[in-house]
Amino acid sequence: MKVSIETLFGSVNYRENCENMIIGLTGKNGSGKGEVARFLRERGFEYYSLSDVVREEAAKKKKQITRQNLIHVGNELRKKYGPDVLARRVIERLEQDKQYVVDSIRHPDEAKAFRSLNGFTLLNVTASPKLRFERLKKRGRENDPVSYVAFRKLEQTEGKSSVSSDQQLQKTLELADVVVRNDNTLSDLHKGITEIVMTLARKKKRPNWDEYFMGIAKVVALRSNCVKRKVAAVIIKDKRIISTGYNGTPRGVKNCSEGGCPRCNQMASSGTRLEECYCSHGEENAITQAAYHGVSIKDTTLYSTYSPCLLCTKMIINSGIGEVVFNQTYPLGDTSLALLGEAKVRVRRAKVE
Repeated sequence: MKVSIETLFGSVNYRENCENMIIGLTGKNGSGKGEVARFLRERGFEYYSLSDVVREEAAKKKKQITRQNLIHVGNELRKKYGPDVLARRVIERLEQDKQYVVDSIRHPDEAKAFRSLNGFTLLNVTASPKLRFERLKKRGRENDPVSYVAFRKLEQTEGKSSVSSDQQLQKTLELADVVVRNDNTLSDLHKGITEIVMTLARKKKRPNWDEYFMGIAKVVALRSNCVKRKVAAVIIKDKRIISTGYNGTPRGVKNCSEGGCPRCNQMASSGTRLEECYCSHGEENAITQAAYHGVSIKDTTLYSTYSPCLLCTKMIINSGIGEVVFNQTYPLGDTSLALLGEAKVRVRRAKVE
């Protein structure tokens, strides 16, 4: 390996403190990238290949799927849409709760696009030229070079180009975080990949409890039918969610987004005409939902995407909630925060790194 694994993963840049594991593969022909991808796929990793994006494009153009045609179509895509287009098309398909292996990264800008995601690691799978040529002969693909001299010449041609948008494999290899030697047995290769994956897993930073529950509150807020501001709250006891609520019109009343609230639908300025608002707040709904189902919320923690308004503050105090954790400050929230303090309800902003 080019650097020790501990040195490599000692410092990682996290976005919102949450990331999935994305292992990118680059390497020369016959190096064993496909075997690494197969090994990881069989262990639960979702698989994408930038070559498959090129194949999709070639099929649209009704081109025969040959190595030369794929290189040509890939270069055309990079020239027309930018050198990182293949990576961007794959990134659009990724989901945050899955682990991925992404094969066939052949341009530095593709690697850089993936580096914008947390948890990305680029592996350069490599082996001696003669061994790689022997592997090509064994697989026996129609368009593979038939002599070692032709094989080496093709590598030199495909490794770099004077056109910056063309495939730039050699420059991509130089960006790898880890060089994986594949000169020995499959067992050795699998052992090395397992070591890398386990090191990544140990270094992966999980969201803290504030990030976890506030993240859930933000998802709950997506259910809000208010046309002006989406707010939600979750009530926690012993690190379990016992109630949730988001802002919107009361049960059985036309949704705010469908014209149910006169104040919101007339786009009243913040802090004005509050007496006309039909919408219940997220904290209010979380508290009343618990009451509706007969669930005690005494000594619980309420996570809210905003600090509470005065009405919700009074409900929080009288319902016995012991702590309020908020993400953003409500525009008219100073009085509320002072009242919570007087009532000895713990209040703090969420610890989100």
